[in-house]
Amino acid sequence: MSTKSYPRAKRVGQQIQRALSELIRRELRDPRLGMITLTDVRMSSDLSYAKIYYSVLGADPHLAQQILTQAADILRGPLGRSLGIRHSPELRFVPDELIESGARLSALINKAVKDDQARHVDDEPVAQSDGAAESDEDGHYDSDQDEDGHYDSDQDDESDLEDPDQDDSDQDDSDQDDTASPRR
Repeated sequence: MSTKSYPRAKRVGQQIQRALSELIRRELRDPRLGMITLTDVRMSSDLSYAKIYYSVLGADPHLAQQILTQAADILRGPLGRSLGIRHSPELRFVPDELIESGARLSALINKAVKDDQARHVDDEPVAQSDGAAESDEDGHYDSDQDEDGHYDSDQDDESDLEDPDQDDSDQDDSDQDDTASPRR
């Protein structure tokens, strides 16, 4: 399998995923198979091989691997006819371990968070400084607790823009300079 990405290989892979999932549902009526989900199809650059990643729910993964491997030759003909391609790719079924590893990592993260919370139960909460804005019990900012209830970070910027003591004559001089120079 090539690591380079080919647009046609991606398109054919997506079509194979749709058609093959329907064929597996319709043609393979083995109750030992359980629910099969095709998660990804990777095509070789010459479209001669298709690596089909799948996940299984409600069945033994090793048994599902055997059933799908045996059915690969049976599914290859109807797949080629449904796609309308001359040469149907060789099908290679591979269990998708990405979902399982994701679930395993998620469980590890949840366990670490619980252990951390259990370790820090006796710690005192960090006191807020006097200048900090008040927040509610969830840690959200409450503007009602502010002195005037407004966000005041732009207050300094507005005072710099307009100076009430500024003389209008300075502004008139700059306008005359602009009109005296020709525009190109």
